[in-house]
Amino acid sequence: MKPTEITDPAYFHKVVDCQWACPAHTPVPEYIRLIAAGRYSDAYMINWKSNVFPGILGRTCDRPCEPACRRGRVEEEPVAICRLKRVAADYKSDVRGLMPQPAKKNGKRIACIGAGPASLTVARDLAPLGYDVTVFDQDPKAGGFMRTQIPKFRLPETVIDEEVGYVLDLGVTFRHKRIDSLKAILDEGYDAVFVGTGAPRGRDLDVPGRQEAAANIHIGIDWLSSVSFGHIDKIGKRVIVLGGGNTAMDCCRSSRRLGGEDVKVVVRSGFEEMKASPWEKEDAMHEGIPIMNYLVPKAFNHAGGRLTGVVFEKVKAVRDAKGRRDLVATGEPDMVIECDDVLMAVGQENAFPWIEKDIGIAFDHWGMPVVDPVTYQSTVKGLFFGGDAAFGPKNIITAVAHGHEAAVSIDKMLHDEDIEQRPSPLTNLVSQKMGIHEWSYDNAVANDLRYKVPLKDAEIALKDIRTEVELGFDVKLGFAEAQRCLNCDAQTVFTDKLCIECDACVDICPMDCITFTTNGEEGELRHWLNAPAPNTSQDLYVSGSLKTHRVMVKDEDVCLHCGLCAERCPTGAWDMQKFYLEMTHAGPSCRSRA
Repeated sequence: MKPTEITDPAYFHKVVDCQWACPAHTPVPEYIRLIAAGRYSDAYMINWKSNVFPGILGRTCDRPCEPACRRGRVEEEPVAICRLKRVAADYKSDVRGLMPQPAKKNGKRIACIGAGPASLTVARDLAPLGYDVTVFDQDPKAGGFMRTQIPKFRLPETVIDEEVGYVLDLGVTFRHKRIDSLKAILDEGYDAVFVGTGAPRGRDLDVPGRQEAAANIHIGIDWLSSVSFGHIDKIGKRVIVLGGGNTAMDCCRSSRRLGGEDVKVVVRSGFEEMKASPWEKEDAMHEGIPIMNYLVPKAFNHAGGRLTGVVFEKVKAVRDAKGRRDLVATGEPDMVIECDDVLMAVGQENAFPWIEKDIGIAFDHWGMPVVDPVTYQSTVKGLFFGGDAAFGPKNIITAVAHGHEAAVSIDKMLHDEDIEQRPSPLTNLVSQKMGIHEWSYDNAVANDLRYKVPLKDAEIALKDIRTEVELGFDVKLGFAEAQRCLNCDAQTVFTDKLCIECDACVDICPMDCITFTTNGEEGELRHWLNAPAPNTSQDLYVSGSLKTHRVMVKDEDVCLHCGLCAERCPTGAWDMQKFYLEMTHAGPSCRSRA
C-alpha cells in the first residue's frame, strides 16, 4: 500500500470528523480549547465567523457534528459540542468591538428576501465588503423561523435580538415588508437577489372530520408562530400532537405550558424512526408527555362542530425481500383517543405563490426551484436561493452554510468571475511541540462521562412558556465538558527516516492502533494489525518504507490523538501537529483576480 500523503486535506476530512460534519465547518476543537482556557470571547468570535449564531445554535442546533465526535468511539456519549457553543455565548464579554465595522459602500445592491438564518448569513458576509444589503421580511423583526417557530422556553427573545443585531449593525438595512412579487423585486435593479424564505407551509391531513372539527385542529408551525407573537395563549386540557419531528416536540411542550394537562404525541412510525432529535424526545418525555407509536390517524371525531377525539388505525412495520419498509394494518380494533385540540406537525413544504412563472425560473416536479447545489444560483442569473427555500426543510446550521456559499457566488459574480470555480479551503499542519515532552494543548485522556445540562425545576418551567428550561453549563461544568475533547485536530505525524523501530510507541498506545508490519494491499494490512481495522470508511495511515523494509500502519478509526506515541518516541519520529482548516468566505480570498 502506498504511503499516506499527510498533507492531503482529503485524508484529514475523515480524521477531524466533527469540523467536517458541521455544514458550516466550525473549528470545533479550537473553540473548545479556548473555552477550557476561559477565553470565551475568542471562542465566540471563532463560532460567529463560521456559524454566525453561537448563542442560538448553542441552544437549538441539530448537532450534526456530535455523531462524528471521536469521543463517541470510546464512550457512549460524544462531547457536548452544541452546549459548549452556549458557554462561549453566555460568558463572553462585550464583543461588539471585535465585530467588523460597516464598510464604505461599493455601489452594489443586494436584496435578501426573508430574514431567516440563510439571508442573515448572506448579509453578514457581504455587508463588511461594502455591499448595500437590504433584508425584507413580513414579520416586524428579523430572525425568521428562529424567532417565530422555536419556543421561547428553548430560545429566549433576548438571545435572538442580540445575535440578529450583530448582523444588522454591520450596516444592513432591514425592511418590514411582505414581498408578493419576485418580478417586482427584480425590476428594482438589484445586482443580486437572494431568496431565503424557508418552508413556510405546514402539511395538512385530509381525513374524515377534518373540516367539521377545523376550529380545534391546528397546523403546527402556524400555531407555534401564533404562540410566539402572543396571538394564542391557551389550549385545551387534552391535546394530541400528530407527527414525530422537532416541530411536534415544540408543539407538545408548548401545549403543556398553555394549559394542556393530558398531552400526547402520536406517531405513525416507530420510536427510533422518528425524525425528532433524540434529546428533543427525551425533553418531551421528561415533561410527562408520552409518545405513542405505530398509530395512523383515520378520522377526527366531532359533535356539534366540536372535536371530541381521533380514531387511529394500528399498524406495524414490515419489510419486503429487498429490505424496503412498509406500514401495514395489524388487524386490531381501531384506537380512539379523546381530545380537545389537535396540533398537526406532519411535515413542512415550500410555497412560492409570489414567484411568477414567466420570469425564467425552472421548477422541479416537487414545485421547488431548480438550484445549483454548488453555487446556489437558480436558472435566472443573479437570483440565488438558500436554506429551506432551496432544498426543503433542514435546520439552522445548514441554512447558514447555504448563506456562506451563496455569498461567495454573489461576490464572485459581481467581480466578473466564474461562480462555478469554487475556492479551496486553506489547510495547514503546525507542530504543537513546546519541549521534549510538552505540547501546546492538553492531551490528558480520561474516561469522563458526558456532563448533564442543568434544568430549571419542571414545576417552575411549565408555568411560563417564556421561562428558559435549560440553564446551560456554568464555568465549572463548561471546563469539565471541554476537557472531554480528544483534540482530533492535533494529528500524529510520523517521519519514517527518524524511526529506529524500537516499538516504544506500540507498547504505550492505549488503543493498540499502531503496528509495524510487512507492507501489503489494504485488505491484507487491515487484518495484519495488532487490532484489526474493519472500518473501511476510515483510511489507514501508512508510512514509507523503514530500514527493515517494514511499514508503520496506524488505524485512525480508533486513535485518540492522545500524543503518548510522540511523548514516548526517543527520536522524535512522532510529532503532534495541529490540522488547521479555514473555509473561504466571500471577499478577496475567494476571487482568482483579487
